[in-house]
Amino acid sequence: MSIKQIMSKNVVTVEMDDSLRRVKEIFNNTRFHHLLVAESGKLFSVISDRDLLKALSLNIGTVSEAVSDTATLNKRVHQIMTRKPVVLEQNAEIFEAIEIFKNQNISCITVVDDEYEPVGIISWRDILKAWQCKISC
Repeated sequence: MSIKQIMSKNVVTVEMDDSLRRVKEIFNNTRFHHLLVAESGKLFSVISDRDLLKALSLNIGTVSEAVSDTATLNKRVHQIMTRKPVVLEQNAEIFEAIEIFKNQNISCITVVDDEYEPVGIISWRDILKAWQCKISC
């Protein structure tokens, strides 16, 4: 089974100079856990909801919130993004993704085309769903 058959094609991208405020809004208003960082259509990075949580003050949205806490929302994506994302081409086989998940501490793999433009994303959950369907469908 190829990655193209099970990858999520609905991806959201942000740019390197976008603020963490924008990233937080996207995560708050969608069910995504990863955003792709792209410039001129080319993939540069991935930013996860966990990356965002590590970068923001824990006091945001609480009664203890101070100006310095909300200032963390003004940081830029390039300041916290994961550099050199792990990628697979869309014609890769599912077993290649499984091997990557097994050997690296990541929760998603960006799927790119021949021009290194993002066309999808695959998570370990996508693999489990495909495997479950293969067994029970």
